[in-house]
Amino acid sequence: MTAPQPTMPRTTARRAQNAPTLLAVAHGTRDRAGAATAAAVLDRVRALRPGLRVEVGYLDLVRPSLDEALAALDGEVVLVPLLLGAGYHVRVDIPAAVAAAPRVRAGIAPALGPDPLLATALADRLAEAGRPPGDAPVVLAAAGSGDPAANADTARTARLLGARLGAPVVPAHLCGPSPTPAEAVAALRAEGHPQVSVARYLLAPGFFARRAADTAACLTSAPLGAHDAVARLVLRRFSTNA
Repeated sequence: MTAPQPTMPRTTARRAQNAPTLLAVAHGTRDRAGAATAAAVLDRVRALRPGLRVEVGYLDLVRPSLDEALAALDGEVVLVPLLLGAGYHVRVDIPAAVAAAPRVRAGIAPALGPDPLLATALADRLAEAGRPPGDAPVVLAAAGSGDPAANADTARTARLLGARLGAPVVPAHLCGPSPTPAEAVAALRAEGHPQVSVARYLLAPGFFARRAADTAACLTSAPLGAHDAVARLVLRRFSTNA
């Protein structure tokens, strides 16, 4: 006899049924591992909030595009950018897509960063890569942006991570303002710090993640990926804007 399948409590099911749709907005990448990471993050979100409708739209390179995802929805939607800073995509591209989607009543959450939950995930990834506790410096390798607000978000994340680690954390950018991660590592080593680590402040594998590892650091952590803290932060952004 087949064992009975677990069911959600009625109150939980009712809340999920009445909740808006969570539409995650991902950047998009040609890297298969990068696309799989976005899917894994959302699978973790669904596991944390059973019954919630969770969809995804991509800003570039991957389908469904954000426009296509919005066209497939109607009613209440909360868009949660799977982006780490408040750059052009968050300020311009996402609102423009929402304005062109008359069938939805949409709220737009802020970018994921900066937030202490991301500092938690970054610290865990560094520990997994082998960084021991202590005050050896860390370079926070972010994508970078031409938008000063996005770069300021990276600097705030560096301060949050530094407070969590009890170590200096230097923000660096793979594009945009200097230093690059390689430059930041080289400068710290020249100052007499042999044990410099790089924390990849990136959601998923891809072109930027490979570039972030091309330094003289003693170790480089994995991207944030489907860390539980990232999934909880997505749900927090959703709930605050629902």
